[in-house]
Amino acid sequence: MSTEEERLLAIEQRLTRLEARLSEPTTSTTQPRPADKPPHLSAEPAAPVSLEASDISWPPPQIESASWSATKILGWSGASALVLAAAYLIKLAVTGGWLTPSRQITFAILAGLVLIAAGLKFRKSDREYASLLPAGGIVILFLSIYGAHLYYGLIGIKLAALSVVLVCLFSLTLCRLFSSQIYALFAVVGSYSAPFILAANTNNITDLVIYYSCWSVVFCVYAIWVRDRRVYLLALYLAMVGFDLLWRWNGAAEWSTEVIFQLTQFLIFTSCAVLYAIRHQDPMNFETAIIHAPALLIFYVLEYAVLDQHIPELAPWIAVGSAALLLVAYQIARRYLDTSLQGSKWLLAAYCALVLLHAGYLESVPDAWTPWLAAALLVIAALMLFLRQGAELLSGPIGWVIGLIFIVNYLRILSDYRLGDVAAHDYLLIVYAVELYSAYYFIRNEVTLSAMTRPLIYAAHIAALAAPAHLFENQFAISLSWGILALTCLVISLQIKDRTLGQSSLLIFALSAAKVMLFDLSDTTPLIRIACLVVLGVTFYLGGWLYRKVDALEPG
Repeated sequence: MSTEEERLLAIEQRLTRLEARLSEPTTSTTQPRPADKPPHLSAEPAAPVSLEASDISWPPPQIESASWSATKILGWSGASALVLAAAYLIKLAVTGGWLTPSRQITFAILAGLVLIAAGLKFRKSDREYASLLPAGGIVILFLSIYGAHLYYGLIGIKLAALSVVLVCLFSLTLCRLFSSQIYALFAVVGSYSAPFILAANTNNITDLVIYYSCWSVVFCVYAIWVRDRRVYLLALYLAMVGFDLLWRWNGAAEWSTEVIFQLTQFLIFTSCAVLYAIRHQDPMNFETAIIHAPALLIFYVLEYAVLDQHIPELAPWIAVGSAALLLVAYQIARRYLDTSLQGSKWLLAAYCALVLLHAGYLESVPDAWTPWLAAALLVIAALMLFLRQGAELLSGPIGWVIGLIFIVNYLRILSDYRLGDVAAHDYLLIVYAVELYSAYYFIRNEVTLSAMTRPLIYAAHIAALAAPAHLFENQFAISLSWGILALTCLVISLQIKDRTLGQSSLLIFALSAAKVMLFDLSDTTPLIRIACLVVLGVTFYLGGWLYRKVDALEPG
């Protein structure tokens, strides 16, 4: 066979294999294009592009935070400019004389409604940004009502108040439509500020009580519905402060009405906080409790000031009753909530601490008994810690108040300030010293309270050193008492293996030496000087011998 025949045979075999492959069914979704037509002239239409749902990003990617902040600034600026434009247009019309008062108000109302309608029109395209226009419209409607009533007298107070109510309710509706709480906050401010603008000179305080209380209930229900604490918190502050200002501007008459109103607000908003937490299983955290705390302080100050002026004998008891109501609310929330109530517990403790310090201690306890009360409070706190009953309260505001009361009276006793009327005041320093030593003994091994051990032991030493100075006039007796105290501390420290107690006795030795050198050797008789030096020498020598053993103890 010639070479040409071999080549033809090879070509024929290749063509056979190609025909076999082309005749096989293909699993590919792409159909082969005819070889005689270029790709761009193919008679077959291009297959439609299929996009899966996962390929589409929805909602659209978030705009960068800086750009979004700029967008909000521009949006608010635009809405504010439209409000100002409406105001200036009305002013121009007034100065030009071609717009009557009734037409001014009508035009302003229409401008507000146009802004609201525009926001509703563009709500589907960009709900958050479109909400800025109705916000400006709500402001214009409020201004229109106040202008129609105050400046032109076109409508009476009843119609003005009704209009404010309707605008507030409309604002709450917009709040739901746009999912923006700015409208709810507008409604709160508009409703509680209306009495200042529409009826600032009214003498009917009872109507104000009903008006404010009804709005308080409305905003509490709304806050629970939309799950936003800001609504009822703003309403709470405006209700208490606003009514108190109106009551005082009207001569502060009918003091019982002020007391009843503030107590009513306390009950409404306390119930709201409890129902909010239970409904949404969302108890207060510490940050939320901090925001609520000033409201309780405002209530306490406003309520107690009026009570103390008119019924001072009952004011502390009513304050204690309000703390009891808050405790009941806390127990109800605790029963229906499965999560931790740390924020609510702190808020309750803070209010109870305020009542304890002011109504209980400063207002109810006679000055002659406050040092003994402070000593009794420390014993009660120790029993709570020992029995593990309410011990967690002592780590918060109640513990701080007890510590503050004790420290103030401790310093009062040390300085002998106004103790003439205090029963058995000469023995108070001994009582305080014993309590401080006992407190140190029981907490010395508690890791969480380790920061308090040294202040306690040194405060106990100072009280124990001051006690003989108050009880004895003889310098030798005082020096002897100090020496015995120093040696006793060293012996006890060896018995309980407490290095801190042993080292703290050096303060007693130092003060004993200073007393002998500065006072005993100059202001006493020779025999007393000798006796004091003997006591000092013996105690120092024995103390040095004992301290060698104390120094060998393991650090505590």
